[in-house]
Amino acid sequence: MEVPIRAGGASMFGSQRRLSRSSILRFGLNFLAGAALFARTGVAAASPAPARAAAVDIYQYAGECVTVRDSSTGRYLGRDDSGYSTKPSIDGATPFRMQATGLGSYLLYGPDGNMPEAKDSGRVTPSPTAGPAADWEVTSSGDKIGLTNVATRGHLSVSWRGRVNQSRSPNIRWSLEPADGCSTFPEVEVNAVDPPLTGQGPGAEVEGFLDAHVHVTAFEFLGGRFHCGRPWSKYGVMDALKDCPDHAFDGRFAVAENFLSQGSLIGTHSTEGWPNFDGWPKYYSLTHEGTYWKGIERAWRGGLRILVADLVENRALCEIYFLKKNSCLDMDSLRLQARALNDLEDYIDAQFKGPGKGFFRIVKSPTEARAAINEGNLAVIMGVETSQPFDCLYVDGVEQCSFEQIDQGLQELWDLGVRSMFPVHKFDNAFGGTAMDGGTTGILVNLGNKKMTGRWWRAESCPEGEHDKSPTNLSFDNASWYAFLRDFVAPLFDGDLPAYPPGDICNVRGLTHFGEYLIHRMIDIGMIVETDHLSVKGRNLVLDIIEARRYSGVITSHGWGDDTSRVRIQELGGIVAPYANTATTFIGEWEDARETQPAEYLWGIGYGTDTNGLGSQVAPRPGAADNDPVIYPYTTFDGGTTMHQNLWGQRLWDFNTDGASQYGLFPDWVEDMSRVAGQEIVDDLARGAEAYLQMWERAYNR
Repeated sequence: MEVPIRAGGASMFGSQRRLSRSSILRFGLNFLAGAALFARTGVAAASPAPARAAAVDIYQYAGECVTVRDSSTGRYLGRDDSGYSTKPSIDGATPFRMQATGLGSYLLYGPDGNMPEAKDSGRVTPSPTAGPAADWEVTSSGDKIGLTNVATRGHLSVSWRGRVNQSRSPNIRWSLEPADGCSTFPEVEVNAVDPPLTGQGPGAEVEGFLDAHVHVTAFEFLGGRFHCGRPWSKYGVMDALKDCPDHAFDGRFAVAENFLSQGSLIGTHSTEGWPNFDGWPKYYSLTHEGTYWKGIERAWRGGLRILVADLVENRALCEIYFLKKNSCLDMDSLRLQARALNDLEDYIDAQFKGPGKGFFRIVKSPTEARAAINEGNLAVIMGVETSQPFDCLYVDGVEQCSFEQIDQGLQELWDLGVRSMFPVHKFDNAFGGTAMDGGTTGILVNLGNKKMTGRWWRAESCPEGEHDKSPTNLSFDNASWYAFLRDFVAPLFDGDLPAYPPGDICNVRGLTHFGEYLIHRMIDIGMIVETDHLSVKGRNLVLDIIEARRYSGVITSHGWGDDTSRVRIQELGGIVAPYANTATTFIGEWEDARETQPAEYLWGIGYGTDTNGLGSQVAPRPGAADNDPVIYPYTTFDGGTTMHQNLWGQRLWDFNTDGASQYGLFPDWVEDMSRVAGQEIVDDLARGAEAYLQMWERAYNR
């Protein structure tokens, strides 16, 4: 008699062998002898169990070229006419580029651009489309892995005929082995050579640039369908950088883009993103993504060391805009965007092979920031620029808020990681008056103010020397807007349109008692106070409070203040970061701030790009192409990194003609300013990160 059993060894699914009756008898006698020995000595006669195989690092595969081997049979996964099956030798194996979609999940990108995609039927077939059905989560046990599909939750398996399919139960049977012959997954380039500058230790002084105001998560604001594109997608640049559906037909129906960027409801633009980018991003476009993560990486490699990522919302404009998928409530949007920023950190970590290994580090204290920068990374500080913090409203002249609401809201933001905040943004709110806007943006925002507060901005003549921005008159005597106002706007408000006096004007509203309480509480917890967007009256009262409490945690982050408030901020040890403007304009603001910097504080200056906000980006310097242009390649401020001309797919960017159309071109902007103002401005910008950290330390540790 012969009894079939499975062979021992690494695999439970290997070939079978048969044991004779005599073999079974010998096995039984040996077993009884071993049992008797154990009974006498307490020691088993069997050999020690083999050591457990080392656990697989499931993050290590990002970007690697591999073959997929079935450890059960020794066969390799390969592409054929019917899909995928296992092949007897490596000659039939398909090499896959492991494109990380998150921490521990991957697309298996084949040489022809196809990827194994899971079907609801249980089949696995080739597909050129990156998406959940082609996305596989990796789990490990010992030296083997399992692959679970994100869409179907099926587990990559093999049928008895060798066809690759899905099983219902986990099937940890695969190993990934190094290979050659992979294709490169489509991605924009960074074009920076050599690693970024690192520091002397976690507590050492740092060098590098400060962007004090940028909206990385703006793709979720205004309902989530106003902004076109996003800074990353699990499924690559082709998915991340595509135009909005309502921009079809060459942008003819892109109402917001046409109105904000061109000043007209009628306009066109190319809607093609990857790989040509012939229509966007542009430095003057206000609805297209500007902070794609590879651009952020290029900015970091080019010298950026602190990025203040302001979560942003404007409830009224969200409610006015007719397309949306997200809540318009300020706090709902801030929560969503905070999660998105953390998701981006995880995604970048995945590309760099594991948690904490990416350059994009969200920090919550100056100690964390200093350590991250000295490790050579980018410190990302979460801020808030929203119109109604804590959903505190101002309606028909009445503030709808409470001190408890403020305390709870501040605590929630702090727990989310927020360390910097604007008390007022764009609209009059429960905390005070806004600085107002001009131009086409001002018309839109004033409409939002009317919708949310029941009132248009109210203004009066200003004291000499200080003034808010002058809003565009909406009265019928504005000839350039007469037809639009008469036919579309006036009927919505029963003919009630605001008219403002000529000359410099100021918002009549200053700081409310809720606003005073908010500033004191921000100081109490060490949160940085953003003074931009406050009315002149409101800003002066805020600075009065901060001066009385001798608090350094104050900043003007994108040029919405005036000379008087800038000097007061500098005397407090705060930070000045003018709007990132064309070289000659920014240089003038740098010179003014340099002259008024007090000696007791480190001098360094930042900039606020406001990328993805409702403000245009740096335009090319007039005449730059013929007058000392940026010449590629150039080296960074520390001399350690060589910056080549930036290539996105088929689009080669040139700052001399493109300006800062996307975030990766801001190092080129610094290089352009050095052409005009020399090394001195670069040195002052390179002290911006350290100056910010010293300001934050004074506020945080008081």
